[in-house]
Amino acid sequence: MKPLPIALGLAAALTLGACTTTPTGPVEVTRFVAADRTAELGRGSIFVESAAGLEGDSLTLSPYKAAVADELRRLGYTESAREGAGQVAQVSVERYMLGSGGRRSPVNVGVGGSTGSYGSGLGLGIGINLGGGQKDRLGTEMAVTIRDKATGESIWEGRADFQAPEDSPLARGPANAQTVASALFRDFPGNNGETIEVEVSE
Repeated sequence: MKPLPIALGLAAALTLGACTTTPTGPVEVTRFVAADRTAELGRGSIFVESAAGLEGDSLTLSPYKAAVADELRRLGYTESAREGAGQVAQVSVERYMLGSGGRRSPVNVGVGGSTGSYGSGLGLGIGINLGGGQKDRLGTEMAVTIRDKATGESIWEGRADFQAPEDSPLARGPANAQTVASALFRDFPGNNGETIEVEVSE
């Protein structure tokens, strides 16, 4: 597959929710789109599964996979069993603690880690490495790859990184999963190689 052109340098600020009580976010989202396959996105049947190597973490991943499935249904997909699906959405999640000086330490070991060269499935080799000096913040990095089930070809990839104060209601559980998934699929499928920031309010 030929490398896709990258549209870099464009950032958009969007807003989720209403009143802010605790500083959170924003969610930084980057997406890669196979330009010749966009007509297939947001339609047909799809199966949501854990990314390769993470099948044993299905319980921990379940709220994230459920949030992704909700977003995909909203976009027009019909969720189905794997054998009947035309596309497969593979989900991985990494949780980390961002301490003083921007030091990043993993939490919930086994939920996921590096997924390799992000964007490589679409001929791109761009990675995200977010820093920051905020103290006592929990981070969530979720990656979703949508593949053609018949060929295994990646037709869409997205990654969202969200940091919230440790005591924020958005830092854990279903609220965290829904916040990250909603940002990841905002204005789906997005522009190839574009990074946006989605503002979050509690």
